[in-house]
Amino acid sequence: MDPISDNTVGVIAIVSIFVVFPIAFAFARYIWKRTVESPTAKSVPNDDLARRMAELQQSMDTMAVEIERIAEGQRFVTKLMSERPAAEIPAGAGARSTKGR
Repeated sequence: MDPISDNTVGVIAIVSIFVVFPIAFAFARYIWKRTVESPTAKSVPNDDLARRMAELQQSMDTMAVEIERIAEGQRFVTKLMSERPAAEIPAGAGARSTKGR
């Protein structure tokens, strides 16, 4: 082997031992500590969680009722418009020009 490749192997070995290994060790230690810590310290108490879930359910129910009311109004208006004779509807009211968009 020529001296350049011997030096290259030595440099790679030194860099691996003194730079790469400590970084890999620190990363492994970080992952290990993160999994060992108890998740209960970060969790929300059950009564607070139950209260928040009840509020969320109530707001979802309220939104569902309001959306149903909007849909019923839309159906009513559509029914009125479809029952209306064609002579009462202005000529340009139904179709809008899409030119220029």
